[in-house]
Amino acid sequence: MNRWSRSLTAAGVTAPGTRRDYDAQRRVVARFRPASYLAVRLLLPPPVLPHVVAMTAVMHHGDNLLDTGPRPRREAAWTDWEHRVRDGLATGTSDEPLIRALVHTVAARPGLGRRVEEYLSTATAELDFTGFATEDDYQSYVDAYSLPAFMLVAELLGPDGDDDGRYRAACRTFIDGSQRLDFVNDLAEDLREGRLGIPVSTQEKFSVTTADLVAARPTAGLRKLLDEQIGLARAALLESRRLTGLVPAGSRRLVRALIDIELLTADAARERGPKLLRAAAGPPKARAALALLRRGA
Repeated sequence: MNRWSRSLTAAGVTAPGTRRDYDAQRRVVARFRPASYLAVRLLLPPPVLPHVVAMTAVMHHGDNLLDTGPRPRREAAWTDWEHRVRDGLATGTSDEPLIRALVHTVAARPGLGRRVEEYLSTATAELDFTGFATEDDYQSYVDAYSLPAFMLVAELLGPDGDDDGRYRAACRTFIDGSQRLDFVNDLAEDLREGRLGIPVSTQEKFSVTTADLVAARPTAGLRKLLDEQIGLARAALLESRRLTGLVPAGSRRLVRALIDIELLTADAARERGPKLLRAAAGPPKARAALALLRRGA
């Protein structure tokens, strides 16, 4: 029996059909986020691993529905998906392996139900996203979409209770840094799609125009803009290290490793500079592997 099979058993996933449902989500996550999948495989306790994989697959599927294609098609696809998820949660069954895995995980971790409800209720903010006028608009997006999506997984990693809200606040700091970094790192892709995550007010502050970005002109203003945004992302990620003091012992190694890899990505993005307008940066593989090994020790 391999580690994944042992994890399914430890998580209470024993029925053959349900194990196949989780196997399908493992393959999806391993394919689209290999580094994250490796991290959770190495660093999470077996009883938590299958549930984190399942909820990561839910986030990925939702992102695809909300981001792919023209607005009417995205809206119809999300409405249909939301209806099927709610129906699955209400009846305890579904024709879809992903929804069946979601239902099983929510039944095993009842506190997750409110996180799923929050996510379903706010995710349409992504449908409306075409860019931000101001920094306040960006922060509203983090509250409406990025944080509820992240909490689908963070709920599984965190403490049993969060009466004082410190854990959610620390998660909010982490996802602010991670989301801002994503918007900077994904400039090339976002420019092609016509949806920039850097506020217009920030572009104006550094005298950077859309034409400059499309032409990938390495102006002094662009360098300053990138330095500021990456610096803000790094500061939030460094502050989010307080998460390690708020999560159970079994989650600490993974949380530390995720923050380490995000910081390595920020450093790589800063080094790439204006070349981000042509392609995203990634953390050096050797250093990312070392971060995982160090946290796994």
